[in-house]
Amino acid sequence: MNDKCFVDTNILVYAHDSMAGPKHDLARVLVEDLWNSGTGAVSTQVLQELCISVRRKAVRPLSEDETRRLIQDYLSWEVVVNTPESILRALELEERYQLSFWDALIVCAAESSGASVLYSEDFASGQRYGSVRALNPFVDHAE
Repeated sequence: MNDKCFVDTNILVYAHDSMAGPKHDLARVLVEDLWNSGTGAVSTQVLQELCISVRRKAVRPLSEDETRRLIQDYLSWEVVVNTPESILRALELEERYQLSFWDALIVCAAESSGASVLYSEDFASGQRYGSVRALNPFVDHAE
């Protein structure tokens, strides 16, 4: 795995939720591979959503300190900061691909990071969004 890969919130949540069964195992391996290769990318949006998900939506919520350490770890990845220009680009992507605004902002961040792959279960797996191809690792784990 040498290309930059952008990871959506749901994949990170599964990677840290041991109650997620097989999805936990697949997401954990994917995230570990990205750590080892140094090719992982996220955005401020993903990190914000991760904070809420692991603290409030998880079966076994993380404490504030655990959440802080988790986010601190992900700050070693490339982190795309959403800008005013990102918002305008996301509006274009929303219209072009008929995405929700929030999903379009994820695609915009993946583009900005230079990622060729966007790992998520929220997009049609294999769908191209410009230079970014969405993959669902739970469907496409053999790739």
